[in-house]
Amino acid sequence: MYKGIYIVLAIILMIGGIMTGCGAEQAKDGDAVQVNYTGTLADGTVFDSSAGREPLEFTIGSGQLIPGFDEAVVGMKVGEKKTVTIPADEAYGPHRDEMVIEVDREQFPSNIDPEVGMMLESTQQDGSKVVFTVTNISDNTTITLDANHPLAGKDLTFEIELVKIL
Repeated sequence: MYKGIYIVLAIILMIGGIMTGCGAEQAKDGDAVQVNYTGTLADGTVFDSSAGREPLEFTIGSGQLIPGFDEAVVGMKVGEKKTVTIPADEAYGPHRDEMVIEVDREQFPSNIDPEVGMMLESTQQDGSKVVFTVTNISDNTTITLDANHPLAGKDLTFEIELVKIL
């Protein structure tokens, strides 16, 4: 009699395990996924969002996104939402002072009227491109240029929703 109860319990547990596994696929490294997201800074400022756009599509672990974002999506299930804070080192890295330079205004072409916040692109001797942000104009004689990513040195918080595993 007890043997029959154990068999029935085993079958119930097995069916329950199969049923819970249905549709509960978790995102893993190498999966192409679609996510909705909103990225904010520590003060609550939104720096990027997929709101009003198509979900962001990428392959986990492919290097398309910052490492911390990839890691946050691993293990999520379709429809799941989470909020993660990604430290600067797993995002755009630390702000590096050696990437900030001060130049004389005279070095700028006369057709460029620099303003704080302006993005400028420069071609290096090896052909690579560097983007600088004008961060300061001192008495219109010197201009400070920053080649760091605008989010370098900042911890980033993301609200992420896994929309689809492709």
